[in-house]
Amino acid sequence: MLILLPPSEGKASEGSGPPVGELSFPALDRSRRRVMNALVRASKRRDALDVLGLTPGLAGELAKNVGLKTAPTLPAAELYTGVLYDNLALATLSADARERAEESLVIFSGLWGVVKITDLIPPYRLSMGVNLPPLGGLAAFWRPQVTKQLDRVPGLVVDLRSSTYAGAWQPGDRSVTVRVFRDGKVISHMAKATRGEIARALLSQDTDPTTPEDLTKLLDDLGHTVTLTTPTRPSRPWTLDVHLPS
Repeated sequence: MLILLPPSEGKASEGSGPPVGELSFPALDRSRRRVMNALVRASKRRDALDVLGLTPGLAGELAKNVGLKTAPTLPAAELYTGVLYDNLALATLSADARERAEESLVIFSGLWGVVKITDLIPPYRLSMGVNLPPLGGLAAFWRPQVTKQLDRVPGLVVDLRSSTYAGAWQPGDRSVTVRVFRDGKVISHMAKATRGEIARALLSQDTDPTTPEDLTKLLDDLGHTVTLTTPTRPSRPWTLDVHLPS
């Protein structure tokens, strides 16, 4: 099973490890260097905030980007913060659940493409939705390379990504896209919390679901109100709607 996560805008302020080196999916390293170099250059521009889609209050993030090549690192499990990761609570998983997390969790990133939670990376600021000169839209840039890497990994794919990151890989009909509703409407903030809770619950089980139906039954047994919808056409994902109480 693969569990796909977005990164978080909120990140730990600094690391204490060595500068970034070898990461999971090493076939992506050349492209990672290209994106890093482009991000460093973009962050030095006068219009850097506009290019990177940042507000004036986030101007301090530019210095982190400029210093990426020598910045101290920390595990991705500790770098990403925010609602989803608070509810996932990786630090409090049991030893068995932590082992499954290290194998199953894949975090999408505008800078790194995809990483595992054990990868040592520095704080940075770059959304997959950015059109980064001269590389262009990052989802389109990463898609062929990430697809080549992840298509070869077998098993059910549980997609907990936001739409910005979903464009970097489409796993097809072996995947289940999880949406969160309240009163018939898709919600945002609470969706992050629910996705974190679902990821934690999946990692805490003794066995992995192997089909969309298995996943639906598991979440139903855990007390979630869920509806599974079959793909609208071949090679499209299943959809699992989680309905929160009013």
